[in-house]
This record gives sequence, C-alpha cells and structure tokens, in this order.
Amino acid sequence: MRRYEYRHHNRPGCGGCLMVIALLLLTMGGAPLLFDVLGMLMVSGFFLFFAIFIGFWAFSYYVKRKVSGYEQGQTEARNNFVSLLVHILVKIAQFDGTITREEQQTIKNFFRSHLHYNQEQMYWVNELIKDATGNPDSLETLLTQFKGSFAYEPRLILVELVYQVLFSNVHVRDKDLELAGNIGEYLDLSVYDLQTIQSRYMHRRQTAVNQEDQYYETLGLQPGVDFEQIKKAYRKLSMKDHPDKVGHLGEEFRRVAEEKMKEINAAYQHFKKKFNSA
Repeated sequence: MRRYEYRHHNRPGCGGCLMVIALLLLTMGGAPLLFDVLGMLMVSGFFLFFAIFIGFWAFSYYVKRKVSGYEQGQTEARNNFVSLLVHILVKIAQFDGTITREEQQTIKNFFRSHLHYNQEQMYWVNELIKDATGNPDSLETLLTQFKGSFAYEPRLILVELVYQVLFSNVHVRDKDLELAGNIGEYLDLSVYDLQTIQSRYMHRRQTAVNQEDQYYETLGLQPGVDFEQIKKAYRKLSMKDHPDKVGHLGEEFRRVAEEKMKEINAAYQHFKKKFNSA
C-alpha cells in the first residue's frame, strides 16, 4: 500500500489574478477601458524605467566627476603608484583564473580600513578595480612597469602592502605567500629586505610566538646575534624605510612607513635596554 506523505502547498502566483482583472475590465467598460488601463500601465512602466535609468546615469556621472576631480588634485607619481598597486593586487587575486566578489571586497576593505580612505577616495579605488579586472596585461607586465617607474623604496612599500592585503584574510594560502615572495624577487628587493618583510608577517601564522623572537624577525636577524649586529641592522633599516622616502606617494603611504618604523624602533629599544642592563 502506498504511504501517504503530506505535500506543502506553494503560494499562488499572480497569473490568475491578472486574468481576473482583465475580465473585470472587459465586463465594466469593454475593450476600450482594458486598452486604456494597459496603456496607462505601459506609460507608468516606461517612466519608472526612465527614472531608474536617469538615477543610475546621474550617480555614475557624479562618481566619475568626483574621481576625475580627485585625480587632478594628486601628483602623477601618486596616481601611478595607486593605480599600479590596485592592478597588481587584482592580478594576484586573478591568479587562479578569476576574481571573486569576496576578493574584491578584501581589496576595498584594505584601502578603507588600513589606509583610511574616505568615500571620495573609495570611488577612485572602485573605478581602478573595474579597470583592473578588465586589463589583459599580465602580472609580469605590470611589475615590469612598476619597477621601471619607481625607485627602490616604493618597491619596498609595494611588497609590504601586498603582504598586508594577504594577511587581512582569515586564512593565508601558501601559494599566495610564494607568489608574494616571487614579486619581491622580481622587483629586485635584496634577500635581506625580502626576508625582513616576510618574517614580520610569517609569525602571525603561528599560535604562540615569543615577543623577543618577533623583535629579531622585525630586524631581519636570527636569535642570538650580538648587539653590534643589531645596531647595524637598525641603522640599515632606519635609512631605507624612512617615511620621507615615500612621502611623494601620498600621506597614507607615509603612514605605512611610519608604522613600520615604529616596529623597528620598538625592536631596537628592547635590545638596547636588554644589552645595556646586562
């Protein structure tokens, strides 16, 4: 015997309602009234579509005006730096074939949260992301252009920002870290500088890291070196990572360099106190 199963009923659609309304109109006023109502609905629909189109066009026009005005107020070096940065970040996200909405949002959140971009600046970033997603240039082409356009210090900042974006995700994939390292090598960063940047972020993947080990990593040193080597590393990093060397790229990138210098100074002061009190 077939077992009875309860079947849930779906909500009725509006197709039947439209038929009933059409029959009522025919009954009350005949075909002319039906056509008048249909014509009114068509006109209303046209005006609604037109209003939506005008609203979308007006907003797009407003955004483009804002972006154009903002770009004109910036230096050419800064515009080129941010544009290439966005294109490179998008190309990294597209490395597996496509860029997801979540990956785009990660890039946007980075500029909004880490670089403290306001709404006008975010309009600019959104336009750059749109440009970048349709850019057929390879990552190698973009990096070659970047290397030919900027000196060593901006290249350091670029790689620093690449790592910051990667580590703004909850999970960082090994292949992304490998790609970031390859970018640093392609931009001709020294082995010491690249290892220093990598070390500063790699310890964040570990659940428990000794604070002093982090200070060694910040200075790009192995634990156990003497204070003379620490002073030498500190002087080298202070000269190379000084905020004034990237000030022309914009205040936000100067702040990135300042935060980096704070970490370097904190590490040096820790060892200075330790060795002087020994």
